[in-house]
Amino acid sequence: MPAALEPIDLRILAALQKDGRLTNQALSSEVGLSTSPCWRRVRQLEETGVIQSYMATLDRRQVGLGVLAFIRVKIDSHSEAEAEEFSHDVLKLSEVVACYSIAGDADFLLQVVAADLDSYADFAMAVVRRLPRIKEMQTTFVLKEIKPFKGFPLDVGKR
Repeated sequence: MPAALEPIDLRILAALQKDGRLTNQALSSEVGLSTSPCWRRVRQLEETGVIQSYMATLDRRQVGLGVLAFIRVKIDSHSEAEAEEFSHDVLKLSEVVACYSIAGDADFLLQVVAADLDSYADFAMAVVRRLPRIKEMQTTFVLKEIKPFKGFPLDVGKR
């Protein structure tokens, strides 16, 4: 069970999701807390795993990744061992930027990037399709990103 976050923690998290490069002084000013308590709260959020890392958000097109696709995958068996083995194999694939175990008519949803359609086709057929235990796969291409992931909503359930 996650620890209850106080309103000041949520303000800190919201500010850091918008700009992870904020100095402690700028962060404390933005959230209305003096620098020492702000620093302690950030350290506590890091130590408890609420804040897992800091990174830059890149424009995939600017780094040569023009294709964004989702692959729905069904595996042969629904045993825990088969699912773990598939998960382990997917972790090795740099083109897979996210992977989820899902409910419904598929077992996994992979979010994949590629330079272009030819690169995607090569990856899908030569790498993903050849992973052991794949029964079926279906690709959905993203035509336009309407709302790409920019951080978690911290006010959900509080309206």
